[in-house]
Amino acid sequence: MNIFFYLLRMSPALIDVVHSAKYRVHAHKHDMSKEHMMEIRRQNCNPMIMKVTYYKKPVFIHQGHMQWLWDVDGRRYLDLFAGVATVSVGHCHPKVTAAAEKQLRKLWHTTNIYVYSPLHEYVDKLAATLPEPLKVIYLTNSGSEANDLAMLMARLHTGNFDIITLRGSYHGGSPQTMGLTSNSAYKYPIAIGLGCHNTMCPDVFAGPWGGSHCRDSPIQTIRNCSCPQGLCMANDKYIGQLKEVFATSVPSRIAAFFGEPIMGVGGAVQYPKNFLKDTYKLVRERGGVCIADEVQTGFGRTGSHFWGFQGHDIMPDIVTMAKGIANGFPMGAVVTTHEIAASFGRGVHFNTFGGNPVACAIASSVLDTMKEDGTQQISHEMGTYLLMGLSKIRDKYEIIGDVRGKGLQIGVEMVKDKVSNREPLPPAAMSEIFEDTKDMGVLIGKGGVYGQTFRIKPPMCITKDDADFFLAVFNQALNNYMEAHH
Repeated sequence: MNIFFYLLRMSPALIDVVHSAKYRVHAHKHDMSKEHMMEIRRQNCNPMIMKVTYYKKPVFIHQGHMQWLWDVDGRRYLDLFAGVATVSVGHCHPKVTAAAEKQLRKLWHTTNIYVYSPLHEYVDKLAATLPEPLKVIYLTNSGSEANDLAMLMARLHTGNFDIITLRGSYHGGSPQTMGLTSNSAYKYPIAIGLGCHNTMCPDVFAGPWGGSHCRDSPIQTIRNCSCPQGLCMANDKYIGQLKEVFATSVPSRIAAFFGEPIMGVGGAVQYPKNFLKDTYKLVRERGGVCIADEVQTGFGRTGSHFWGFQGHDIMPDIVTMAKGIANGFPMGAVVTTHEIAASFGRGVHFNTFGGNPVACAIASSVLDTMKEDGTQQISHEMGTYLLMGLSKIRDKYEIIGDVRGKGLQIGVEMVKDKVSNREPLPPAAMSEIFEDTKDMGVLIGKGGVYGQTFRIKPPMCITKDDADFFLAVFNQALNNYMEAHH
């Protein structure tokens, strides 16, 4: 497809939104200048915002609709990062927007010490998406808060303290969850997350062991596999690393294991198929509970299942979620068993904003919309289509080491040379490709311990035309880089 022809394509309704006189007057009359916004950003915003600003030329976002974003100059972008895998059903989805407006006119806030229908209707809907015995729900305001609460629950229930995570993982930025997070970029030189330990990430592409049949994905690594039928030597090796952690770094009894079904910030890393199942067994033998962090993988994003853990044939004791739960409205949740909830009930847990009426009305509408719009099926079909297209691009360029993922949780790992080594592509090169992709009208993300992986995690409403456009743009950005440097 011709990229420039596609840029002009949109439905009549979108043309009305973008080009109406009312929209244009609003945009120019009320928006601050770019210079003024940048000055406020430098002087008054959290200084960390400046550190994580992705682009050399910042994108000044003004408006969104479904998979699209517009900047203050009216330029349109295909959003394939969804506010870090957060916009699940689409920016300003009409059904969700209507639900928010309706609730805002009725009741903004009360606490859950009172009975109000949006809370109870929502938790009933959410519980119905999860298997027994995961039926007790605690509502929070973010993923970090949910994971923090899950840590507390695990320790109180087991009477143990130590928690194990995977190296390279991200589970939040609070003082406790910073311990779970195994990436130096998100840590501070203070005492944080005491009792947290990590084991080797079972990365079948960049790790010491891996082959061509290890992971549950339409696309496998380019590494050779010599495993006999039905066996995975890579899985055995990585489980061996976990056993070494048990033998050397933690007491004989632990509190929990924390793991994402597919890594998010860590770069969409997928594990050998039986790794989590084997890990859960070992953790439970040592008195620990197993916690699935579904902040990025939940709500059908992996395509094959509504929850990422279901694709591993495992049953967690606690599930945490956020991001896509409310399509970008601040919300999170912890879901657990009645047994663990009873242990946690020895004290008083209260959350002022958790489960407020507006959040619940929005999240309830999101669940309805996911069902009505078929977002899980879209994730499966469009994710598979993107992965297949990206694998063809991988075969063209020596700097693409790996394409991986499932559904619309996709990673493209960039390397100096995939033939002779798997060293990460340097940050300057990543930024050049990243910036060029943005300049051609597509927003993607970056991740991985070394920032070496492009992350594609769009709203779950993208179309085949969108996928084709991205594939053409990404291919062109790679071609531009190769011509300039090789």
